Amino acid sequence: MSPHKEHNPNCCCRRIRGHGRRMTPARHAVLDALSERGEHLTAEEVFRSAARRYPNLGLATVYRTLELLTELGMVSRFDTGDDKARYEFADPTGAKGHHHHLVCTSCRKIIDYKDFIKEETELLRSTEEGLSRKYGFKINSHVIQFYGVCRECGG
Repeated sequence: MSPHKEHNPNCCCRRIRGHGRRMTPARHAVLDALSERGEHLTAEEVFRSAARRYPNLGLATVYRTLELLTELGMVSRFDTGDDKARYEFADPTGAKGHHHHLVCTSCRKIIDYKDFIKEETELLRSTEEGLSRKYGFKINSHVIQFYGVCRECGG
């Protein structure tokens, strides 16, 4: 996977400091791991990658850092049904484009799905509008994941 150049360390540092938080070496290592490794990483995968640069890093620190980055809206957390949360950089500007996930139940591969057809877009929009009216709830976002078997696993 390609690195996420739009999530450069300087920009992330400014955002963290802008929220009144310190930019620690451990946080820097976690951000670097997310940026270099790509999307859909578990905390353990982030830990293994970040620990190469920051050997004193603990797994608990990685979990706390990922939680902080999620709270600050810099990272999105999602579950694929295997009891392991996955993390990817959030896309507040929409540059990456809204996407859903296709999750292979055989090999656990995750595919970003973003080439929606018109009917899908209309259905999602009308569903969000209907739910907002019915429950008086302002919807900011949603997560949709489809589970099945990928091409490589015989799907």
